[in-house]
Amino acid sequence: MATKETIAEVFREVFLRESGFESVPALDDDTILLETGLDSLGFAILVVELEDRLGFDPFSLADEPFYPTTFGEFVRFYETNQPR
Repeated sequence: MATKETIAEVFREVFLRESGFESVPALDDDTILLETGLDSLGFAILVVELEDRLGFDPFSLADEPFYPTTFGEFVRFYETNQPR
């Protein structure tokens, strides 16, 4: 499964479990992360679950701190900082 699909799948799982909402917002490259309804704890859980699924945490591997604002930036950050 491609990185983007894995991230979207895990996002949906975490969102449904952590947000209390019954439907997941549309996820496209322009989706503003802060407008999805997932709070900061939910995003922390998302990153931990993505590390379990993908086998790496780009936030700990990156040389510079990065705070993505859109889903597309979030995905690109994972793709760019994936261990080779």
